[in-house]
Amino acid sequence: QVHLVESGGGLVQPGGSLRLTCAVSGIIATTDYLNWYRQAPGLAREVVASFHDGVSTIYSASEKGRFTISRDNAENTMYLQMNSLKPEDTAVYYCNAITRTGVYWGQGTQVTVSS
Repeated sequence: QVHLVESGGGLVQPGGSLRLTCAVSGIIATTDYLNWYRQAPGLAREVVASFHDGVSTIYSASEKGRFTISRDNAENTMYLQMNSLKPEDTAVYYCNAITRTGVYWGQGTQVTVSS
């Protein structure tokens, strides 16, 4: 019922920027969650940012001020703008949706921050 496809990852130098996109098929209601997660090598998957009830949230102090989440309802697309990237941001980034019908994941897009 919901299909998510991430894109925009790549290799960047420390201090660089990337904008990730999540193309959403299906209807996401305001009561649903639309999230960005990431998973670094050897570590657990963690939530980065989310939309819920019309409110956007960046979850960590490290990410606040550097990351911005946005959504284009007309295009049914979610974005994660990442600035001042650090090596610790290296991870596979996933789009995620939690709706009344289930939990859905994209395939992930690799972000590598390295000199």
